[in-house]
Amino acid sequence: KEERIVVLETENAALHLKLAEYQVLAGRSTKEVLQLYAAHGQQMKLQRSSVVTQLHGAIKKKLKQDLKSLHSLALELSKDFQRQSKTCLYQILAAVQGIQLQNEAMRMFQIKAFDLEQSLQEVTERYEKEKQKRKALHNSLVELRGNIRVHCRIRPLLPFDDAAGHSVSQDRQRNFSEKVAHAADDETVLVKCSRPGHASVNKTFQFERVYNDLESQDAVFADVAPLLTSLLDGYNVCIMAYGQTGSGKTYTMLGPQLEGNLAFSIEEESELGIIPRATQEVFRLISEKPPGSYWVEVSVVEVYNNEIFDLLAKDSYGRVFGVKRDVVTTREGKSDVPLLTHETVENASEFLHLVNKGLQLRVTHPTLVHAHSSRSHLVVTLTITTVVFADNFGTLWEDEQTSQRLNKEASCTFPQKMRDSKSTSSSRASSPVQLEGTEKVKQVKTSLQLVDLAGSECVGMSGVTGAALRETSFINRSLCALADVLGAIAEQRAHIPYRNSKLTHLLQDSLGGDAKLLVMLCISPGQKYLTESMQSLGFGTRARQVQRGQVKKKNFPVLSKAK
Repeated sequence: KEERIVVLETENAALHLKLAEYQVLAGRSTKEVLQLYAAHGQQMKLQRSSVVTQLHGAIKKKLKQDLKSLHSLALELSKDFQRQSKTCLYQILAAVQGIQLQNEAMRMFQIKAFDLEQSLQEVTERYEKEKQKRKALHNSLVELRGNIRVHCRIRPLLPFDDAAGHSVSQDRQRNFSEKVAHAADDETVLVKCSRPGHASVNKTFQFERVYNDLESQDAVFADVAPLLTSLLDGYNVCIMAYGQTGSGKTYTMLGPQLEGNLAFSIEEESELGIIPRATQEVFRLISEKPPGSYWVEVSVVEVYNNEIFDLLAKDSYGRVFGVKRDVVTTREGKSDVPLLTHETVENASEFLHLVNKGLQLRVTHPTLVHAHSSRSHLVVTLTITTVVFADNFGTLWEDEQTSQRLNKEASCTFPQKMRDSKSTSSSRASSPVQLEGTEKVKQVKTSLQLVDLAGSECVGMSGVTGAALRETSFINRSLCALADVLGAIAEQRAHIPYRNSKLTHLLQDSLGGDAKLLVMLCISPGQKYLTESMQSLGFGTRARQVQRGQVKKKNFPVLSKAK
């Protein structure tokens, strides 16, 4: 073992010697590698520097070429800019000169336009003055001749104006919705009449006033209001709406109708019709008079199936229900309804309340043309009794203080209860009433009749059957009787057929010349109702030609009986 250890130590020493030699060799190799790396780096630097130098030269050469081309291009652009600037300058100078010339021409045109506007304004003022004079002269002529005033109102197209409910083609449906009636101006209606295979023909109708489909209820009533002044001046007044069913008569006379309810609403002031507005205006005019000198009574009747029904009559329990009445002719030749209910009212609200009750009883029935078609003629009568005082020599008292004193005495003579007690009959006895032995109380009665006629119908279009068909028959017959009466008056026949219908018999005094009569024609503008619109316009044209003589004023008061 010891010999073995010695051998191994000897080998270990030899190996250490070899290791030292190899380490020396490795150190030399590392230095050589470093030297090689350094030499390689220097060589790479030399190569890169040569490439950069070549690139720099190439770039420099290229830049010189680009600079030369850019310089030449800049010279060309500057020359073009100078040329274009000179051209634009010339154009601007020419435009400025043109603008100056146009400004001068504009000033000349403005001067001419100002002169034309002044002349147009002068001509317009002269035209308006002449128009007012012509209207005043025409009204005077109407007053002297006793002609019937006829106004025409064209309603707008409504959703139910289509051909719903009728088996027609789409082309005819489009034709139905076409608007053929127009207001050419405030006195002319233009109707476009056309038939298949024929050229269309325009027909014109002249009336005292024509309202287009955009004019409001205010505009309509503005032309009606002057008649109400005549009412307090001693004239009877009658305003009636005429037209086919669904043409806007009830809207014009009463206002918008609530769904399923004929009572009109007084909340929408701008939509109120002629009846509520006329009542408000009458009470406003009365309020300007001495207190106690007027009192107002109202009656509401409907003509249904050629029978007259009192819509303000009450049963024993005080409930309002329609009672059948009759119309008779008095010895003086006036029409009268015995036992007709007259209710005294003191303001417009009471009047509207009573009319509202009467409207609840008015007969309506839905048709294909109108969902709430009125099946009766409505006649609302406002009777104004004016109390005047005169001595035994017939001198009327005009002094306000004397009038107020006598009104107080008359208020004792005519208590409210006595007025109410007289609400069972329209014909009352008359005899003088003595005050202080030398003064007489006299009464002047004037009436305002507001008539909402039922609409004429074409049975094939309205689609009514059964009881509604019978109602349509009576409506059309009564309207025909109305046209016959106006025709007889226009031709000045010896016999006027008032008694052919209860409607004409009831309106005998108004139609015969005892009242200022205004007919409000209501027409539909659609092609679907062309035939009915033409019939209504023809009726209005014939009504305008009626000359009844000058309407009489109530100059001779009817003496009243008092307890």
